[in-house]
Amino acid sequence: MVRPSKPGTDAIDLTVVAVPGYFAAMGLEYWAQRRRLGRGGAPSAGDYERQDTLASLAMGSLSLLAPFVVPRLLRPITPGRGRFAKVAVVVAAAAVAATTVADAVARRSERRTAGTAAVDGTDPGESSPPSAVRRLASAGGVAAVAVGGVAITTAWATATTPERLWNRRLVPSMGNGPAGLAAALIGWDFIYYWNHRFMHTSRYMWAVHEVHHSSERYNLSTALRQPVADALGTMLPYGLLCLFGVPPEAVATARGVNLIYQFWIHTEAVDRIGRAERALNSPSHHRVHHGSNRQYLDRNHGGILIVWDRMFGTFEPEDERVVYGLTTNIDTFNPVRIASHEYADLARDVASSTGWAERLSYVLRGPGWAMRRRAERPGRIPAAA
Repeated sequence: MVRPSKPGTDAIDLTVVAVPGYFAAMGLEYWAQRRRLGRGGAPSAGDYERQDTLASLAMGSLSLLAPFVVPRLLRPITPGRGRFAKVAVVVAAAAVAATTVADAVARRSERRTAGTAAVDGTDPGESSPPSAVRRLASAGGVAAVAVGGVAITTAWATATTPERLWNRRLVPSMGNGPAGLAAALIGWDFIYYWNHRFMHTSRYMWAVHEVHHSSERYNLSTALRQPVADALGTMLPYGLLCLFGVPPEAVATARGVNLIYQFWIHTEAVDRIGRAERALNSPSHHRVHHGSNRQYLDRNHGGILIVWDRMFGTFEPEDERVVYGLTTNIDTFNPVRIASHEYADLARDVASSTGWAERLSYVLRGPGWAMRRRAERPGRIPAAA
């Protein structure tokens, strides 16, 4: 489940209206679990665990506040809007330049050291590296990626709001009737599939999304374990629908319907839903998506419809028992740690890089690439992914 930032519209947020229903459903699920255990049933990963549930609820609460707080914090450095935006761009450019020069100096020094070691017959690893220059490159690389990344993501979000794209629509309005709503629901789900898939295949987007996969449990509370850093991603804009005549209000309604639908599929209490699973996402399909089993990684990205996964080759049926969580779990219930650990790992990876190709690969390529790259470098401790 991905919870994109609320489109800029005055429409009622259905996901907030549904909050009492979320808690009622969780209560029923918990009651059913207690009855099952009371009858001698075996414990499962779908059972509620106090600390895990509290962590999920905390992340859900923070995710509701984030769209109102984070954009305001970032607005001063948002290109085209903020008073310090030009300063941020200059800082990012200066960091890129300083890092590039430091990389070149360090490489030249390291080649010289290696050549001297070859002549002397000594181990080049015993020679002192150009630590000051490398430290400058590490700090500059992190600063360039962080400041430049925020400038890019905030500028993208500002330029692609539903209202902006609605004002530039290419065709007449479909209205908020059945036709407009149907187009919004199907269109939103299609765009959602690609955004969700992108979040699993690009590291900086995975850093936003992996919060939702961090629980080793799988019940309705897991659906509420939502990201708080949507502003640091670059979504394929749902406002694209507005270019084709879908009103922003219909887009907002489609968002609410899509996310409310996804709430109920985060459960082990429902096994299969029969033939409907050919077209619809289901608890079984979504359990696969949350699996850390190798065969389940990066599969079943659909929201309401599973047909997109079937069409584009990412569908996987539930077969072996699902193991939930990350491929390397973070073993914490601290909301701050849950929200920030992947960014901390990403910063360390960028800091340890020795060139822009490697830095940008850590940011843009998938989390699997980062894990393999770390394994190739001696002395590195694998981070969670």
